[in-house]
Formats: sequence, structure tokens, C-alpha cells
Amino acid sequence: MVVRNRIISQVLQRSRSKSISSSSLGQQKCWGSTAAAAATATEVGSKSMGFWLKDYEDYRKSLYGGNITHKALFVDAVGTLLVPAQPTAQIYRQMGEKYGVKYSEDEILNRYRWAYGQPWGRSRLRYVDDGRPFWQYIVSSSTGCSNAQYFEELYNYFMTEKAWQLCDPNAGKVFQALRNAGVKVAVVSNFDTRLRPLLRALGCEHWFDAMAVSAEVAAEKPNPTIFLKACDLLGVKPEDAVHVGDDRRNDIWGARDAGCDAWLWGSEVHSFQEVAQRIGVHI
Repeated sequence: MVVRNRIISQVLQRSRSKSISSSSLGQQKCWGSTAAAAATATEVGSKSMGFWLKDYEDYRKSLYGGNITHKALFVDAVGTLLVPAQPTAQIYRQMGEKYGVKYSEDEILNRYRWAYGQPWGRSRLRYVDDGRPFWQYIVSSSTGCSNAQYFEELYNYFMTEKAWQLCDPNAGKVFQALRNAGVKVAVVSNFDTRLRPLLRALGCEHWFDAMAVSAEVAAEKPNPTIFLKACDLLGVKPEDAVHVGDDRRNDIWGARDAGCDAWLWGSEVHSFQEVAQRIGVHI
């Protein structure tokens, strides 16, 4: 972590100095060409960043005496590995019509976001065991409907394969290639106890060497505890693992606080093949 932070610091310092030089040069040649100077500075910064990241990857590979940069890959579930097949608010409305739900999808979505952002209990753990109390609160707050049968229908629906789809259809192939190369793979997720049967229903439970589920370890991201639990399950040190997730606070900051490396899904990496390539496994 210290070496990586030093490299990033050097990148930023080098980019700033070259940006200033490029801007000054642009002003001397043509006072009005600030856009061109900015573009030049950006290009220089990008090249510098690429150089130093390559240097960092080479350093990581030297730790293990080969082409691999990490011994373990942690993967976030919702938003990275899988997403709802249909918008959640749409499902809430469609299933709720026969129970008297009148809110539009936009209204349900806004109410859902508000409810989800509220403090939850003294423990602050949303997903305890099956998570029913939390999800009952979310459903009733989002739709204004507290009907028990409606809740059970929704709750059970989101445990089925038809409710979800993979973000990357090549995920299984990539994970197998990583494992064949000696890289262990684990899910690290804020989820209730439905996650295991859900992944089983989707046919992808066997893709992983371990699962660190918040409802099972009594810790939710960004708490470093859940990442350290994943390390224990795989038998690796935090510095040997990289976590991939779509939430900057929960996934990136949380993993780094635990001592792991972390890449932001949808920004730093966009497919699991790209993840594998950065680790040093080419498919």
C-alpha cells in the first residue's frame, strides 16, 4: 500500500508540473489557446499515469516472482457481479397493484432511496440473518403497503434467478481462468442469507472459493472486518488481494482500509476479462 500510494503521489506531482509547463507554453505561443494547452496537459498526465501504473504492476508481479499481481480477487455482488433484471421500483409497483399500491415508479424509487438512506437500528447492520425486518421496512416505506402477503411475494421473488442478470456474461469463464492460474476468487457482499441460494439458482455458486456475506460475518462494507474475513477464508494476506466493486465508499475505501487493493467497477475496470488482464491472466 505504501509503495502504491507513493507511486500515485509521484504521478500526480509529475502531472501537475507538466500541466503547468504545457499551459505556460501554450500561452506564449497563443494567448487564446488555453483549450489546446489543457488538452496537452491532460494527454501528458494520462501518459504519466499509464507509465507509473505499469511500474506499479511490475512491482506487484515481482512480489510473486511471475506474471501475477495479486493472489486473490474479491468481487462485490449487486452492481458488479449481478443486477436486477428489471428496475426494482417497477417490480414493486407491478406486484403491488393487486394489493392497492398507487404510487408511480418514480415515487416508489424516491421513497426507496430515502428509506434506504435512513439509519437502521442501534447495530447499523441492515442484513441480519434473512434481513426480513429491514426489507419489510423498505417495502412498506417505498410503497405505503404493509400487507404481509405482498412482502413475502416480493421477498421470495428476489431470491429467484428470473429477478437477476449477470453484469458480465463471461464472468464464469474468467473466474475459472483466474482459479486455474492460482488466483483465488471470493464474493464480498452486503447481503442477507438469500445470497447463497440465489447464486446457486443462477448457477454460479461454484465459481467462487469462498463467500464473505455481511449477514453471516456480522459486518457490512465499508467495515474492514468483512474484507479481513474474506482474507481468512482464502488464506491470504490483505495486501495479496484486490477487490472489485461499484461503490466508491463501500467497496474502494472499505477494501483499502483493510489493506487490500481495490478497483472501481465501471470506472477503472469495465469487464472481468479486463480485471483478469490487470492481474496478469490473459484469456
